[in-house]
Amino acid sequence: MVCRVAIVGAGWAGLACAVELADAGCSVDVFEASRTLGGRARAIALEGLTVDNGAHLLIGAYTETLRLIAKVGAGKTAFLRTPLHLEYPGRCRLAAPAWPAPWHLVWALLTAQGLRWREKLAALRFMRALNRCHFRLPRDYPARRLFATQPEALRRFLWEPLCLAALNTPPAEASAQVFLNVLKASLAGKSADSDLLFPACDLSRLFPEPAAAFVAARGGRVLRGRRIRSLAELSHYDQRVIAVAPQHLATLAPELAASFSFTWQPIATCYLQYPAGTRLSFPMLGLSGYPGQWLFDRGALCGQDGLFAAVISGAGAWQSLSHAALAKAIHDEVASLLPKLPPPRWSRVIVEKRATFACTPNLARPATATAVPGLWLAGDYVAGEYPATLEGAVRSGIAAARSILQATGL
Repeated sequence: MVCRVAIVGAGWAGLACAVELADAGCSVDVFEASRTLGGRARAIALEGLTVDNGAHLLIGAYTETLRLIAKVGAGKTAFLRTPLHLEYPGRCRLAAPAWPAPWHLVWALLTAQGLRWREKLAALRFMRALNRCHFRLPRDYPARRLFATQPEALRRFLWEPLCLAALNTPPAEASAQVFLNVLKASLAGKSADSDLLFPACDLSRLFPEPAAAFVAARGGRVLRGRRIRSLAELSHYDQRVIAVAPQHLATLAPELAASFSFTWQPIATCYLQYPAGTRLSFPMLGLSGYPGQWLFDRGALCGQDGLFAAVISGAGAWQSLSHAALAKAIHDEVASLLPKLPPPRWSRVIVEKRATFACTPNLARPATATAVPGLWLAGDYVAGEYPATLEGAVRSGIAAARSILQATGL
């Protein structure tokens, strides 16, 4: 007898779950309220272009995400892949060669531009100390305390930006242990784990759309524009997976939502359209001023010539600015990198107010299994080693699928 599974939500977690179950022979129906697949990492239309609701960067350590992207048919051409490269023009530049670990990281630190020798050695000693303790802390605490004794240049151009980008939570509030989980996966494994993978297409085409086609080819369905308002609508299914953002869980399963509580962190993405031919020296550069953090060249990545995307992670003073003022401030930062740069032809700011949960120390996150038989949770907020990243979402979907297969003996 075929196991019938309903999945509510066609974000990366829900579709990862659907792909794994459909591949195992289950009958899968995915219900998505929106017409666009991808949840909080999806394509949107803007000024006649298809862009993303927020810029996302993958790394080589995202093994499960990359495995599923390959499984549903997206190949290596879906990404521009490069060894680790972090650059703040005129201030700091760290670039790793394609060497075996740990020599790729050692060389990157020793040859980093903008860092003094004592700062380079301090970074190496820091990583060695983390290796000795296997990247585990006796107890969790704010991440800023973790690298408080590191030189100021390392904090400003390495540890704090990496922490904020990975956890989307200011380092003064972020979990040191979860940050160490990310460092261990990306910098302490194989050299390829620290590679940067820039999507060469919009996020919906990178995985959600191919995943939906994969499920449909195996007899499943992805039903767009279909909002589920009560789990009673799904009572005829053998197993059910809730894969919506946690703030929507209260509508479907209030008894589950009441058992945990999150606060939220925003992400802003500012798109700036400059004249054709406007390019950065590298597809992603750090912005060391205010308020931008990272700048992506979509002309180099997606063929959208002259279009830049600036990302701001986590709460901050930028939230008090109007969209016009925020775009002007970011343009000023970009102009400091590219002399004689004219004002953008147009700009748009997209803010996801609840982009991720605040990844704070000792945060209680719900398990995949619930107290309700046959009901499972999937999403980047579900308990796991990763923060609210694409890899965290995908791993949660895989965990839900494997739990169902185990529970049903498939």
